[in-house]
Amino acid sequence: MKHLFTLFFLVFGFNVVPFAQQNIEWSPEVVLELSDFQSKRTRIDPTVDSYLIQTGSKVDFLVSMSNAEFLFTKNFNSKVTAIFSPNASLIIAPNENVANSLLNFARYHFDLTELYARKFRKMLFENKGAFSSINFIMPLYDNVQEELVARSGEAGDVSGLGMDGAELEKLHLAVKLELTDYEDFCKTCKPPKDKKRK
Repeated sequence: MKHLFTLFFLVFGFNVVPFAQQNIEWSPEVVLELSDFQSKRTRIDPTVDSYLIQTGSKVDFLVSMSNAEFLFTKNFNSKVTAIFSPNASLIIAPNENVANSLLNFARYHFDLTELYARKFRKMLFENKGAFSSINFIMPLYDNVQEELVARSGEAGDVSGLGMDGAELEKLHLAVKLELTDYEDFCKTCKPPKDKKRK
C-alpha cells in the first residue's frame, strides 16, 4: 500500500490571519477527532489503494505592535500559537483502522507542533535584546522549522505514519515529557527571570 504525507509546519506573519476563528488552538485538553479533518477530499474509501494525511498543524507567529512596543517587549509567548487548521487537513484511507492510525499520527504531530512553538518562544525570549530589530526572528524561525520538519519526518518514517502504533506511542510519550521541560513557555505562561533559568 502506498502512502503520502504532507505537513504544514510554520507560518510566519505579522498580520491577523483571516478566519482564524476556524482554527483549533493547541491545549492539553484538545484531542483531535476524524471529524476535525474537514477538507472536502477527506474520505474513508475501500476503493483507494493508498493512504494520505495532511496534518493541518502549524505554528503561527503574529505580531501587531508599534516599533516602540516591539522595542520593549521581551516575552512573545502570547504571539506564538500552535494551531490545527481543519480546512487545511485531510485524511484519505481505505478503512477505519488506517484512518485511526493516521489520526493518531496527527495527534502526535499537533503535540510536536506545540513543543516546537515552545522552543520558538524560548528562543525569542532568550535572544531578544533591548535594541533588537525584528530581523533577529527569521534565523530562529528557520532553525525551529528545520528541526520540526526533520523530527516529524523521522517519526513518520519510523512509525509508518502511525501504522506501527507501539512505536508511535513511544514517540508521542517522549514529546509529552519534553513539553514539561518547556512549561514556562506555554502560550499563557510568563518566562522565568534570567537568574532562575537553567
